[in-house]
Parts: sequence; structure tokens; C-alpha cells
Amino acid sequence: MSDLPDTWDHEIDCEGLLCPLPVLRARKRLMGMAPGQVLCVRATDAMAAVDLPHFCGQAGHSYLGQTADGAVARHLIRAGGQGPAG
Repeated sequence: MSDLPDTWDHEIDCEGLLCPLPVLRARKRLMGMAPGQVLCVRATDAMAAVDLPHFCGQAGHSYLGQTADGAVARHLIRAGGQGPAG
């Protein structure tokens, strides 16, 4: 049994998009989210399983893991406490 959340606050569809687009779209959405909210990134590019955790580690977010939904992977990310750059 998975300990991943079964609900999330925001979802973006990156199906059919190749690296680095899923990361770029996740970054943009996360910038507008409150700390602690969860983002679901739906992606078909296998590299997202490498790129998204790496991005989260660099940007201060928590990569919670992924689940499969057919050919689509749902990557869950908890927004960190970052604020607008300035």
C-alpha cells in the first residue's frame, strides 16, 4: 500500500511533453502555490522520474513519489517554503 496522498491541490497535464518541459511547467505552477500544497504532474516521458526529483532537491520542494495510471505517471510534489525571487 502506498503512502502517497490520494488527493492533491493542483494538477498539470504534461502528457506527450519531453524533457525539460514537465520540469519547467511544474516549476511555473509551484511558484504560485502555497507551501505544503501538493502538485500532481501527469507525464509520459520516462525522464520525468529522474528530472522531477532532481529539480525538487534543487528548488526546495519535496518529491513525494509517483504512481502509474496506465501509460501515464503521476508525480506528486509538495511545495516548499520558497517565496518569490527578489
